[in-house]
Amino acid sequence: MTAPAFSLCVYCGSRPGANSAFADSARAVGQWIGDHGGQLVYGGGRNGLMGIVADATMAAGGQVVGIIPKALVEREWAHHGCTELHVVDNMHERKRLMADKADAFLALPGGIGTFEEFFEVWAWRQLGYHDKPVGLLNVAGYYDGLMAFLRTGLDQQFMSGVQMKLIRVDGDAHRLLPELVQAAGLSPAARLDAI
Repeated sequence: MTAPAFSLCVYCGSRPGANSAFADSARAVGQWIGDHGGQLVYGGGRNGLMGIVADATMAAGGQVVGIIPKALVEREWAHHGCTELHVVDNMHERKRLMADKADAFLALPGGIGTFEEFFEVWAWRQLGYHDKPVGLLNVAGYYDGLMAFLRTGLDQQFMSGVQMKLIRVDGDAHRLLPELVQAAGLSPAARLDAI
């Protein structure tokens, strides 16, 4: 198996969401990863956006590393078609292994699990626990409310502009993905760089 050009950790919902743009974006992200010789690292689920991004990555020839706690495997949420599927004891181990295997992080639309994972890697970046790029894909304005709340944090001086500069936010996957990979000091494979 060829070593991937980059490894992108994607956080996203285990549900598809109400807007078809969410599924379309997950499919586009997976397609881009596979088309550019990359590897997806994600939560190992087969449902919702998680399953869509994994299936799209594999369909485009990319590698997929799923990392899932035992409790979720037992509920039959695991995606057994992954290139690698790591079954771990708990969520802490899952998140640590996902972070270790990633060159960059990207949050797509999702629920409280996605929010928690995104904020954690952002906080870790601020604290210097890693120096990997962190991105937020704001599909169909899904994160507009979050961005407004973060601006409130800035206005009320609980956050700084320096902290905000540690994340990259865009509504267009084809702009954000190469930016994240390049910020990690890597290059997408040359075959479809013109996309």
